[in-house]
Amino acid sequence: MTPVQQATTFTCLWCGASHTPRTPDDLEAWARLCPDCLGRADENEFLRFRLKRALAARARAAAEPDLDAELVRYYEARAKEYDDWYLRRGRYAHGPVHDQAWAAELDAAGRWLDELPIAGDIVELAAGTGWWSPLLAAKGTLSAYDAAGSTLDVARDRLLAHGLRAHLHVRDAWADPERAVDALFTGFWLSHVDRERLGDFLELAHRWLRPGGSFAAIDSMPDPQSGAPETETVGDDVQLRRLADGRTFRVRKVFHAPGDLEESLGRAGFSDVAVTTTGRFFVLLSGRA
Repeated sequence: MTPVQQATTFTCLWCGASHTPRTPDDLEAWARLCPDCLGRADENEFLRFRLKRALAARARAAAEPDLDAELVRYYEARAKEYDDWYLRRGRYAHGPVHDQAWAAELDAAGRWLDELPIAGDIVELAAGTGWWSPLLAAKGTLSAYDAAGSTLDVARDRLLAHGLRAHLHVRDAWADPERAVDALFTGFWLSHVDRERLGDFLELAHRWLRPGGSFAAIDSMPDPQSGAPETETVGDDVQLRRLADGRTFRVRKVFHAPGDLEESLGRAGFSDVAVTTTGRFFVLLSGRA
């Protein structure tokens, strides 16, 4: 799920030159800088910042378990029961008071997304089972991508049930943009992005968009009534999650503070940034390229 696993030709963030790293683990692949610019890191604050971030990220990835690969396995296995979370069924039911609050805020998040000026060529990254996909597909031409193919099977059925179509493909959310589009959306993905790499992903999101294009995301707030009761915190920003059949998976779950999201969107080049919440459960963010 990380960019180095998808390392191919990229555009240098400083000079704009096209570069293909020799191996996916080359430092320039982590920094997204060509060798010439990387070699001048001692002369420029931005290049020095990118180099330090790349060195730290590469070292951390070498020391940690491969949580990104486990995340894909988890969603492949969870696809058939994922909607239980949205619908507060089974293990995700927390009683009428909490479940009614959840349903009201989920509806508010949907209305917020529906009111955004999203149209044209739309990309949904980490689309999962496509809970938001029918709403997006009704606004324009939707391409929905996810690294877990089994979740897209559920998304396809959901779209067909609404009489809608979309281009569904297995694709890593970290893969380089293949074209510039009018709008980009992701639901409950930013909370799977490491804190130190949030800026990298938002920069990638910016590169997906045409000038003036819209970015929007919905994500989780740290409420104990959000997930399954048996979910355990087993490390910094890492949860141990159980499926209905008893299998367990280690999943990165980062509750980015609204202020951090707002600041990171601005640093990534977005304007008209807006970050708000529904109250307890969801954070809503948008910006324009």
